[in-house]
Amino acid sequence: MGVPLIALAVGATCCAADDGWFTEPEAPGRHINLTPESLRAVEPFGSDQPIVGTYLFYWYDVYSGAHVTYADGGDACTTHPATWEDYSFHSTRWWREQLKDIAAAGMDFAAPVYWGYPEAYDTWSFVGLPHLVRACDYMKRIGEACPKIALFYDTSTLRHNKFGRRIDLSTDDGKAWFYCSIRDFFSFVPPRHWAAIEGRPIILLYSPSFAARQDPALFPYVRERFRKNFGVNPHIIKQTAWQGEGDNTCEWGGALGLKLAGCAALGPGYDHSAVRGRQPLVRDREDGALYRRNWEKLLRLNPQRRPNIVMVETWNEFHEGTDVAHSREYGRQYIELTRKYADLLHANAQVAGISGPYSDAQSVSSTFGERGQDGGIRVPSSGDGITKLTELGGRRCVQSAPSNWGGKYIYFELHDSFAFDLDPQPMTITLEYYDRGCHSFALEYDSLDPKGSVRDGAFKANREITIGGTNAWNTVTFTISDARFANRCNGADFRLALTGPGELSISRATVAKAR
Repeated sequence: MGVPLIALAVGATCCAADDGWFTEPEAPGRHINLTPESLRAVEPFGSDQPIVGTYLFYWYDVYSGAHVTYADGGDACTTHPATWEDYSFHSTRWWREQLKDIAAAGMDFAAPVYWGYPEAYDTWSFVGLPHLVRACDYMKRIGEACPKIALFYDTSTLRHNKFGRRIDLSTDDGKAWFYCSIRDFFSFVPPRHWAAIEGRPIILLYSPSFAARQDPALFPYVRERFRKNFGVNPHIIKQTAWQGEGDNTCEWGGALGLKLAGCAALGPGYDHSAVRGRQPLVRDREDGALYRRNWEKLLRLNPQRRPNIVMVETWNEFHEGTDVAHSREYGRQYIELTRKYADLLHANAQVAGISGPYSDAQSVSSTFGERGQDGGIRVPSSGDGITKLTELGGRRCVQSAPSNWGGKYIYFELHDSFAFDLDPQPMTITLEYYDRGCHSFALEYDSLDPKGSVRDGAFKANREITIGGTNAWNTVTFTISDARFANRCNGADFRLALTGPGELSISRATVAKAR
């Protein structure tokens, strides 16, 4: 998800000190300073209730062309709604049509993608909200199923805003600006329409990378101020890069493949071909097969361990082709697929485990062929786990390489037919490594121990191995008793965390089920 095609003023001035630049305006909506009586209208979800939400983009306006065409008339969308007729955030009719289809897809709530911030009250982020509320009220009055409303706070505004500032969340001004952005949204949305966990309205946060600085004290500050204005704590779902304690976690990028954090994220594919100035990136939909695989992989998880909240990415981001809404290209195919799988999730159903080439195998092993994979173990190369194939000490091997991220890792993905969302199963991981390069490496793996590491044990540490510099191939075996291997280690099942300068080279990896 990127900067809107009609961008706000961009500035990189970092407000490192609290210089008093921000004066809080009054909230623009009337649903604020709530009483206990008004909170009785909340229809909450239970904390253990399986629910499905989606990101609803409402920046489109067919009448002005905003997010529909470029200024020169060029098509701004890779995929398209079934019709552009009255497709506008100004239209109560449009909002109702979207909400009706979201409900038809079996989804429980919509999270409007909100670019609002204080004093930008003439922008689409604010202008559209009264129409949203009118649509919800009308649907409720005539007895139509209407999804509840959460907030997806697109924190891109921390860098792209009319103040020309990159907001520093470690300052008083920055914290107040951040909170007011949230306050202003909920001042328009009455409690009767909140998507709320145990009465606490859901706030999903996009990336913190747009802020000049973070501060773990931000979330306690938001909770305290929200409680004073709205009578209840919010339920904050953060991306894992945020500092501080949220109530849950969710990762962006589910359109490319299933993401498992505290919430699950999934989608149908990705194609931003229409977005000018970007490098090509396409994740083929495979005529719906990718979406089905993502859902079925999620539903293979033990319901007792499965995330209760699933975010579909997205409802209608037509620029990036991640939409599941009624479209010109796909009709209602993805609405029907979503309904099928949402019903299974709501019923706490578990689909059968995957069958495949390693279903009956006691071990899998990779010697890193031409594509860095064979024998049931794959080593990807992306993010903070960049790798390359090379030859060293007379062997073909996979070797770590520098990335744009701070850490350096080698990730390993097991074929799901061999191991996926295991119950307690002793395992051994045997690695043949070259004894020269980095200072040391440690095994981190997706475990059943919720206290083993962040993300409920998705990166539990095992022992560390020191590189001795003998210029020889060595073998090490790790024994683990609580492997889960549900692809929660940034999409992989385990990784090697490197320390010190230099690289790590692995010629063979073997994973075996202990007898």
